[in-house]
Amino acid sequence: MIKQLVEFFPILLFFIAFKLYDIYVATAVVIVATILQVAFAWYKHRKVETMQWITLILVVVMGGLTLILHDEQFVKWKLSIIEWLFGSAFLGSQFIGKKPFIERMMSSQLTLPTVIWKTLNLCWAAFFIGVGCLNVYVMFNYDTNDWVTFKTFIVPAMMAMFIVVQMIFLYKHLPDSEA
Repeated sequence: MIKQLVEFFPILLFFIAFKLYDIYVATAVVIVATILQVAFAWYKHRKVETMQWITLILVVVMGGLTLILHDEQFVKWKLSIIEWLFGSAFLGSQFIGKKPFIERMMSSQLTLPTVIWKTLNLCWAAFFIGVGCLNVYVMFNYDTNDWVTFKTFIVPAMMAMFIVVQMIFLYKHLPDSEA
């Protein structure tokens, strides 16, 4: 639970700064908060997960471009780029390596047939790619206030719903001893 709160910390601060000020102050806040988040992970565990490094780099680059060029589109594109990178990683793992990415992450906790792992992995790839595409739609069809709400609340809610659906799917395919 604490890990999820720490991961949600920059997004929450981004939202608060946006509501109190504007997208540019919020962008500066999320850059600082993400740097602090990664520093905290390093301090606490003496390692930083690959996902956190990718997020940090994209936040600094896209957020920096937003601030330097005074163009909010860069920070808005960050979400799609991250989602598409994750979706591509999941999709690529279907064909590269011995196990799909989701199986590498979860096989120590679950025993499932290969076909189920591959199906689950494709679902995650489709989810991430779909969220990236939906972000582009929201960016170009709604105002910045709506986009911030989408990014802060709708995307995490979609992720939570997807995880619940995934758990239901997994439960149906668990061996009786694990169910």
